[in-house]
Amino acid sequence: MNTVIALWIRGLKAFVRNKTGLIFSLVFPFFFVYVFGAIFKTDFIENPIAYMLSGVIIVTVFESSLSLASGTVDDMVSGFMKEVLVSPTKRISVAMGQLLSAATVSTVQGILILIVGLFIGIKFTSWVTPLYVLLSMICIGIVFSGVGLFMATKVRNGQTFQIIKAAITMPLTFLSGAYIPLSMLPGTLRYVAYLNPMTYATAFFRMIVLEKTHLSIEELVREELVVEINGFVVTPFLTFIIIVCIGLIFLTLSTISFTKTDFSRVSRSETDGNSLWG
Repeated sequence: MNTVIALWIRGLKAFVRNKTGLIFSLVFPFFFVYVFGAIFKTDFIENPIAYMLSGVIIVTVFESSLSLASGTVDDMVSGFMKEVLVSPTKRISVAMGQLLSAATVSTVQGILILIVGLFIGIKFTSWVTPLYVLLSMICIGIVFSGVGLFMATKVRNGQTFQIIKAAITMPLTFLSGAYIPLSMLPGTLRYVAYLNPMTYATAFFRMIVLEKTHLSIEELVREELVVEINGFVVTPFLTFIIIVCIGLIFLTLSTISFTKTDFSRVSRSETDGNSLWG
């Protein structure tokens, strides 16, 4: 437990000390809010700014969860991870510390954007909504931290990790409905979006932030707050189950991969092409 807490605190300290990164991570998402919020005004979106803000918040949590895994890669390349693992501590504790740290920092970033969003468009009428929003961000942060840690254990080069991360996050973000409603996507891309786990995370989170949980399924479909696949509606309960299943899969994979990774073979060269994917 001491190892988990120590790595968690280390991650938080690194986040707080990186003030430039923190400022840009807060400013940049609002560019999408005003650009896409102005472009995609449609009849079914009651409050375009709040609609976009909810997507921006969950995308921030998602991207932060993956980005923080780059710190794990840096720890591997620098030799820090190897030094930690030669101590009596268990590898699973180190993995849990890395996951908890990434999930916490990504949630904090989401909260900061939410706080700003409360002044420009998001409004809560129930006191329990912020609690549900917080729990959702923590849950989604943990899920995608597992994805990030799994990637980190497979990629053995920090520069390559950044390229792969960008190649993964961009399509997953824009094909999730966070910025562009799924109904506006071409047919082929819409089917790709159905395979995107971020699509379900976005729909679930947006429904909670906009306080639409009381609506009927028909109303949720009309407001694009649930995913409809050729007439089959993925209900909020099914959406939650999908998110939990994805989280369990990647948390298990990342933990197993982390405990079996041979850190002595990690390349310290940033240009070693052979270090990609094991």
